[in-house]
Amino acid sequence: MKYDKFFALAKEAGIEEAELYIGESYSLSFSLFHSEVDNYSSNKSMTILARGIVNGKFGTASCDSWSAAHAKFLVDSIVANAKVIENEDPAFIFEGSKKYKKINTYNKELEKVSIDEKMKKLFELEKAIKEGDKRVVEVGGVEYSEDAESVTILNSKGLKLTQKSNYFVYVGQAVAKEGKQTKSGYELFLDNDFSKFDVKKLAKEVVDNTVSQLGGEACESNTYKAVLSPDVVKSFLGFYIGNADAEDVQKKSSLFINKINQKVASRKITVEDKPLKRNVFSRWFDDEGVATYNKAIIKNGVLMTYLYNLTTASKDGVESTGNASRGGSKMGTSTFYLELKPGKKSQEELFKDVQDGVYITEVQGLHAGLNPQSGNFSLQSSGFLIKNGKKDRALDVVTVSGNLIDVFKDVLEVGNDQRVFPSGIACSSLLIKKIIVSGK
Repeated sequence: MKYDKFFALAKEAGIEEAELYIGESYSLSFSLFHSEVDNYSSNKSMTILARGIVNGKFGTASCDSWSAAHAKFLVDSIVANAKVIENEDPAFIFEGSKKYKKINTYNKELEKVSIDEKMKKLFELEKAIKEGDKRVVEVGGVEYSEDAESVTILNSKGLKLTQKSNYFVYVGQAVAKEGKQTKSGYELFLDNDFSKFDVKKLAKEVVDNTVSQLGGEACESNTYKAVLSPDVVKSFLGFYIGNADAEDVQKKSSLFINKINQKVASRKITVEDKPLKRNVFSRWFDDEGVATYNKAIIKNGVLMTYLYNLTTASKDGVESTGNASRGGSKMGTSTFYLELKPGKKSQEELFKDVQDGVYITEVQGLHAGLNPQSGNFSLQSSGFLIKNGKKDRALDVVTVSGNLIDVFKDVLEVGNDQRVFPSGIACSSLLIKKIIVSGK
């Protein structure tokens, strides 16, 4: 009822069909440095994105609060905006899917945990990191953040959808020194069930990640058999699956053009978009109101589908895959929970299969160092040597280069050490045939 005024005004103004996308969010964050609170913020915000079809063109508008005056502003802006739209893309307001599989992604218990308790855990984390190893000379900082969001879609066709979600994150950073060498590292924990958070476990991961980098030096430049850590795979996978965006395919700017039902990766690679998997990333409708579903994007190395919203699906004469994602007024596509199907071997077993090679744990500068048109990359990296089937000394700064498509074609094994990242990507280590390393 609150938003009826907008739809009434839209009809009066000659807007053929109209939609409101209402996002309401709450965020809380605080951090410590040297046992002092150095940042504290708590915010509530609202974003209203409106769309309407006028003479077959989409007009868009937005505001950050609601009133009768805002309703009129949105309607007037939609009409004005639609008049200047020049592209010929078809415009759709969705009537709703026949069936939705609703998933509850909001944990009411999280809001019952007091700020004092959340803060107490942060002090414990800082202390545990500081005492974790004598080589730790500084706790670079510890931080707690929490987000809660509700998304509502209403339109003139009677569609009304709402989903709430929340989660929290603890992050710890450390600085370690040995001799003249200083290294920093971090780790995080993300969930929406506060009872699952283990201070000592996260502190140990932060410390181990940091001190393990000490004693490193560059290796000889060569082509090596390699294991890529889940962190590195996550970085590569996001760019790789981005090529399945139907809009990029239609614009001829994808590496997957004309590749449906063709082999694009090793048979060990299966990548799925799983929005209905029960976790903090679950979404049972996309940003156009289309019901989501779990789907294989790549199955045993074969590209199974592109990712569509209503507009790109119409252009190809197919149905939307439920991957519409808003970027302001623009409607694109995204995955909600992207999962690389894990294998059966542990990371240690992957090292044993390599015998002699490299273990790459971090890559930097992906946006600048990877060519999206060719897939070629050259990235500053760090990691470890692998000798006689075991992780050996740390590698200081080296450069790895290759081709993104070749990386996934060259996969020999997928590990079972799956990690879930805040970006909504879950993946494991990969054993690949080769990567070029430039060292000394």
